[in-house]
Amino acid sequence: MALLAVAFPIVPGKTAEWKAFIAELNGPRCEDFADSRRRAGVHERTFLQKTPMGDLVLVTLEGEDPARSFGQMVSAKDAFTTWFLERVMAIHGVDLTAPMTGAPSEMVVDSSRAPVLAK
Repeated sequence: MALLAVAFPIVPGKTAEWKAFIAELNGPRCEDFADSRRRAGVHERTFLQKTPMGDLVLVTLEGEDPARSFGQMVSAKDAFTTWFLERVMAIHGVDLTAPMTGAPSEMVVDSSRAPVLAK
């Protein structure tokens, strides 16, 4: 299984809104969220990281091809995805549908493998 990790800042003053968003994903929209990730063939884990510079959300996607899965998830046209993308834009200020110019992150250390060479 491959792993992809991405960090998204929370717009200052929007952490409470982010927590309400997560409560929806863990509550009434849980099945839609899980179905979305299953269809894309990925397992998502999300973490809140508080820092002196502001709150960050750390998202990991694990699957056969998490980059492809990410593209599949954000290009879906169903009601759940539309709602999800709108919430991400409002809370993080990030348009996930905008084309990426490169990889969202670069793995530099993996304790279970040989050293990873930074590019």
